[in-house]
Amino acid sequence: MKEISVIVPVFNEEGNLADLYKRINDVLIKINKKSSVIFIDDGSNDNSKKIILELHKQNNNIEYILFTRNFGHQSAVFAGLIKSNSKCVVIIDADLQDPPELISEMYSEWLTNETPIIYAQRIKRKGESIFKKITAKFYYRFFSSIIDFNIPLDTGDFRLIDKKVVNEVLKMKDSNLFLRGQISWTGYRSKKIEYVRQKRKSGKTGYSLKKMIRFGLDGIISFSNYPLKLISLIGFYLTVISLLLILYALSSKFYYGNVIDGWTSLTIIISFFGGIQLIAIGIFGQYLARINDNVLSRSHYIISRQSK
Repeated sequence: MKEISVIVPVFNEEGNLADLYKRINDVLIKINKKSSVIFIDDGSNDNSKKIILELHKQNNNIEYILFTRNFGHQSAVFAGLIKSNSKCVVIIDADLQDPPELISEMYSEWLTNETPIIYAQRIKRKGESIFKKITAKFYYRFFSSIIDFNIPLDTGDFRLIDKKVVNEVLKMKDSNLFLRGQISWTGYRSKKIEYVRQKRKSGKTGYSLKKMIRFGLDGIISFSNYPLKLISLIGFYLTVISLLLILYALSSKFYYGNVIDGWTSLTIIISFFGGIQLIAIGIFGQYLARINDNVLSRSHYIISRQSK
């Protein structure tokens, strides 16, 4: 068994791979233990696959997995976890925004204090839009408030995890992966290491707004029933308001002889309640869709080629 493996999900990162590997390998040389770097190409349509294969030929500590198409970042990381056979595993993206040099500090904490989870917490994010910074900050604080376990704020997937944590995550049968939530859900002791996230060196992010929204929904729906509880509360309060309006209308007619009329108010009320019902159906649908995914139990990915 190796001492440490570094998992690198890749999607269109041709401009970063050579430098990334050099920086990771420099750290692994200093650690001076049996190690590997596992590249998982998630259906790239640039030269990433070719570069990974060349790096593999030139370096005996590189392993790789090539997907048949783009299955998503979390699926790529999950594939790397399955392929890894090490006492500890580091997850890092290929965009060079997260410094590989931090791996040395993570490893030292794991080795010295036997901390099962060491995560990198961003104290500053360079090169990202105000919109992304604000939405990310809000999302993780909201997410943390509606789940029943602790999840670190301002973190991504960049972290070191012990083999026992990997084993627990691999036991999970979630069809919609949210690995940073799944790792935190295990409840193992953790420690943070703060750092400044850098600008992307080359290329552009593979996370579109649509993918980010879907990823965020996966986290909420996988780990919380809060949306269902919220709809129930809204339904209860709207029912109370409706009963009060009915009582008001009846009292106006029978006690005061006034008839409440007006198609505008009626249309507004019907539209409002109709909108609430559609939102409720949509939320129920999201949970049902994930149940359906679990029943179908499709693979998270399909491998076209991998190293032995």
